Amino acid sequence: MKKHLKITVKGKVQGVFFRAGAKAVADQLGVRGFVQNVSNGDVYIEAEADDTFMEMFLEWCQEGAEHAVVTGIETHEGELKNYCNFEVIKKTL
Repeated sequence: MKKHLKITVKGKVQGVFFRAGAKAVADQLGVRGFVQNVSNGDVYIEAEADDTFMEMFLEWCQEGAEHAVVTGIETHEGELKNYCNFEVIKKTL
């Protein structure tokens, strides 16, 4: 079953190619949505996928990109928005 998650990733997650890594993993897994930086240093993701692929994506988010230091993740379920792909949004929230 497909679900929609709002994910906030905390730690050293900006300036370490976290967004590019998230897109690469999302594209491999078929996760749809977007990722963008937040002005407080967090990364915000909205993701939609089947349970299995969402679990795999969340596991990647726990580790992040090679130089990232993830200190925590918050997730909240939301309504499906039926995104067509996974995008990196350059504008900071």
